[in-house]
Amino acid sequence: MNRRDALRSLASTAAALAASRTWIHVRAEQGWTPAVLTPAQDAEVVALTEAIIPATETPGAKAALVNRFVDQALAGAGAAQRDAFLQGLAWVTARCQAEFGQTFAAATPEQQVSLLTRIDDDGTIAAAEQPGADFFRTIKGMTISGYYSTEIGLRQELGDDGRMVLAQFEGCTHPEHQG
Repeated sequence: MNRRDALRSLASTAAALAASRTWIHVRAEQGWTPAVLTPAQDAEVVALTEAIIPATETPGAKAALVNRFVDQALAGAGAAQRDAFLQGLAWVTARCQAEFGQTFAAATPEQQVSLLTRIDDDGTIAAAEQPGADFFRTIKGMTISGYYSTEIGLRQELGDDGRMVLAQFEGCTHPEHQG
């Protein structure tokens, strides 16, 4: 499996996790420590997810604990997916070090946006930026899945009154579709 396919697969795993009870448990856990990420990697993920969904009039990805979602998705992923993600994360950190002399987490918001805008693939990405673009596509999808599966994302951001997400899908109730 190549890195790009591994990252796509990880994004699918994250989408499934967003709908699971496991993610609900991880969000509520007191004294949480990452299962996969090192503290430095976790800090980078916190900064990346917050740059993707920043706090505005509603809380952002950091307050929604999306870094925990990412770590949980990585814990449930295969080795190839996990390695591809960690390589992409290392690419972002190294690129920030080279350009700004600091990690992504330590970079200014303007520096963060500058890098992320450049690697947000619009079809014209430079070959040297492709590893970052593949990674960014994945973490962006994971951030969105994680954020909008939280009370912050659903209720505060989207204004869900409890009707958007059903605790259980009952299936179609039309008589002609039964059987």
